[in-house]
Amino acid sequence: MPSVRTLTRSFAGGEMSPEMFGRIDDVKFQSGAAKMRNIIATPQGPAENRAGTAYVREVKDSTKQTRLIPFTFSTTQTMVIEVGAGYFRFHTNGATLLAGSPPAYNGATAYVIGDLISSAGTNYYCIANTTANAPPNATYWYPLPSAAYEIPNPYAEADLFDLHHVQSSDVLTIVHPNYEPRELRRVSATSWTLTVIEFDSPIAAPSSVTGTGYTPASASVNVDTYQRWSYVVTAVTSDGVGESVQSDVSTGPAMTITGVTKAAAGVVTLSAAHGLRVGDKIFINNIVGMTELNNRYYYVNTVPAGTTITLKTLDGVVVNTTGYTTYTSGGSVVPQFVATNLYVTGAYVSLSWASVAGASRYNVYKLQGGIYGYIGQTTGTSIVDDNIAPDLGVSPPNYDNIFASANNYPGAVSYFEQRRCFAGTVNDPQKMWMTKSGTESNMSYSLPIKDDDRISFKVSAREANTIRHIVPLSQLVLLTSSAEWRVTSINSDAITPTSISVQPQSYIGASNVQPSIINNAMVYCSARGGHVRELGYSWQSNGFITGDLSLRSSHLFDDYEIVDMSYSKAPKPIIWFVSSSGYLLGLTYVPEQQIGAWHWHDTDGVFESCTTVAEGAEDVLYVVVRRTINNVSKRYIERMNTRKFVNPEDAFFVDCGSTYNGINTTATTVTVTTGAGWTPSDTLTITASTGIFSYPGTSDVGDQIVLTGSDGIKYLLTIIGTSSSTVATARVNRTLAAEFRSTAVSAYSFARNSISGLTWLEGKTVSILIDGAVHPRRTVTSGAITLEQPGSVIQIGLPYESDLQTLPMAMQIDGAFGQGLIKNINKVVMRVYRSSGIFIGPDENNLIEAKQRTSEPYGSAPALKSQDIEVNLYADWTDGGQVYVRQSDPLPLTIINLSFEAVIGG
Repeated sequence: MPSVRTLTRSFAGGEMSPEMFGRIDDVKFQSGAAKMRNIIATPQGPAENRAGTAYVREVKDSTKQTRLIPFTFSTTQTMVIEVGAGYFRFHTNGATLLAGSPPAYNGATAYVIGDLISSAGTNYYCIANTTANAPPNATYWYPLPSAAYEIPNPYAEADLFDLHHVQSSDVLTIVHPNYEPRELRRVSATSWTLTVIEFDSPIAAPSSVTGTGYTPASASVNVDTYQRWSYVVTAVTSDGVGESVQSDVSTGPAMTITGVTKAAAGVVTLSAAHGLRVGDKIFINNIVGMTELNNRYYYVNTVPAGTTITLKTLDGVVVNTTGYTTYTSGGSVVPQFVATNLYVTGAYVSLSWASVAGASRYNVYKLQGGIYGYIGQTTGTSIVDDNIAPDLGVSPPNYDNIFASANNYPGAVSYFEQRRCFAGTVNDPQKMWMTKSGTESNMSYSLPIKDDDRISFKVSAREANTIRHIVPLSQLVLLTSSAEWRVTSINSDAITPTSISVQPQSYIGASNVQPSIINNAMVYCSARGGHVRELGYSWQSNGFITGDLSLRSSHLFDDYEIVDMSYSKAPKPIIWFVSSSGYLLGLTYVPEQQIGAWHWHDTDGVFESCTTVAEGAEDVLYVVVRRTINNVSKRYIERMNTRKFVNPEDAFFVDCGSTYNGINTTATTVTVTTGAGWTPSDTLTITASTGIFSYPGTSDVGDQIVLTGSDGIKYLLTIIGTSSSTVATARVNRTLAAEFRSTAVSAYSFARNSISGLTWLEGKTVSILIDGAVHPRRTVTSGAITLEQPGSVIQIGLPYESDLQTLPMAMQIDGAFGQGLIKNINKVVMRVYRSSGIFIGPDENNLIEAKQRTSEPYGSAPALKSQDIEVNLYADWTDGGQVYVRQSDPLPLTIINLSFEAVIGG
């Protein structure tokens, strides 16, 4: 059969599982691949090798698991939070936040939570307000074990990956069923606090509320017609949002007790006519002798005479004083009401109370029909009621201390419609709470219920499964371990306590990994099977529907679980997943274009956690990787580099790597002089304006000062000796151009022939890129490597291979699309963009290097190619007719498309 040609025009279908190799009818088959290892499928179609990761820092304790979570204060200020057992650390732009040089401890200073001080060479973080309690003192001070800034947390290693979080402005809310809900608050870029959320009243209630009734003397009114008026007062916070619980009920003038009998119904005698009635509520205190009656509320049981009463408890039990201590003296009866007849013209009740710190005003409520209704507010501490009709639709707030004890802490948190939402406690796994509208922690409600009151409801389901996630899409979605629920209002308005509607959308269930929101859809991990699913609104079904995103790549998920995930919006929309297999999985996801392409990434180690934050114009991936360094297990935080670079020497395609950049960016200048000529045989003198040379050491010998002429020619001045920190002698590789002779130059670079300080890679064989050219690999010894030649820009790190393999060949050459016929691919034409170091073959064991160097000057790096590359392959008859592409050098590879010529056998 003659040769045939085929074209793979796109790789936007991602890696497909072997079970899909026969589905040539599938819409993704023509754009898929059999393998995409360390290769990213771009939304436009090309496939490119991933950028490398730069070493940031070892975690505090490499023997324990560590998790990363994001924090975004603004578009220019983001942090990656290292969450470890008992601590938080903070990283940004590839660097770790340091404690700096805090002031020395001063015993006269009042310290508050979050303050940093130093004492005896150790930095300390204040964990409780204190004065005159010097460190070390575990009650008030947390010692920082290194220069890194950190603050303590209560979380155990086993619970780190079950922490759920949500951010609003500079506050990160963190919840877990085993811990009180907390707020991690950014006070400033270098000051953070972690505090328990208070759901009680945000301000104290007014105290000493007293009232005096007044009836005009000219009015002919019988005291028997006096009504009992009860009032309560609340304090309002300075922002006008928070309101205290109600005060104790207003009291009338106290009456003096002169005696109490010891009897089955003890008789209390007062010093004057009391005017009390059966059923009146009173308070007794200050009795000497019969102290059993003190500091309790009672109802009047009977009124034997105008100056006597008997008592019963609030439970209705008559007070028997027979066994009490004998009354000696003193005591007061305080009516829990004000008696007067407000219906008489000119009558009123005058109320007053003690001021409350932080209060901007006070609300006053009057009892009517069993409910306290609003009658007014004041900025002062008194008010006059001249028979104001209470508004029974507005009553004092009630606070439930919902999350106050073990087994009552929420496991899910989010925001929706200006409310902070909590759900999933151990005792109430299917219950949800939403704060008062417009507040963060106000869980108050009124009687009768108002629309902006806190919301509390239970999801009634067939199975008692914990609410694991609260997801705010266009409507609120709850994810449990067995179902997905939609929470809406029964009308088109906002959700209120009386308009909640909860409806099941599907019965799949979610794992405990926190979902990601992409556009107006959600991606989450299923409760069982390890697969990843999407959930979005469908107008056809008038609800949310879910689909399996892992179906075509099930080999990456079956028998594994997703342990962490994060979404990167730019420069490419990719959702990153950490699998229990130790691989980092990527999903290039553009749902509106029906793009969902999987690829997987490995390294010399195991991926354990991931997160992304915006840094500049890109969302940057941070990972925790467990590596074996010098036979010791280490956990490193690493940052994926950008693929956007202008010069080839800036390409970063190594893992756990670092960059040496000797290009001068300061005002320092070098001047080259000579006592003879300017040729390679002459000894030249280099004089620097500031000290840049090692002296009296000789470590700079063999290094180079590199000058680049206006014509692009490089002049390499190899150092042969130093006489001071500013003077060195050197030999040049070619006659020095006139523009550099005896002229101060700031545009130079310092090329090194050895790199030290690589302690985190001790014992590892590293891949090296010097000035855009691949250098032979070296093994790090005593934290250093020696190079064959000096380099100005050097990338050093662990090597990794990037592999792409096409799907089995399928062409319409017969009714079976060529299936069952052996095939030999003899030529491949691959269109690449800014690529180098390419190997191609029929499989990974028979690879041929594509020619790289063409007309580049000797001594320069091979240029990156943007063209069609043609490679003739070794003869190899196979069933699949696949092409294998590998990049093992620290160089970029972008495959635009791939075509090949094949011979079909019988």
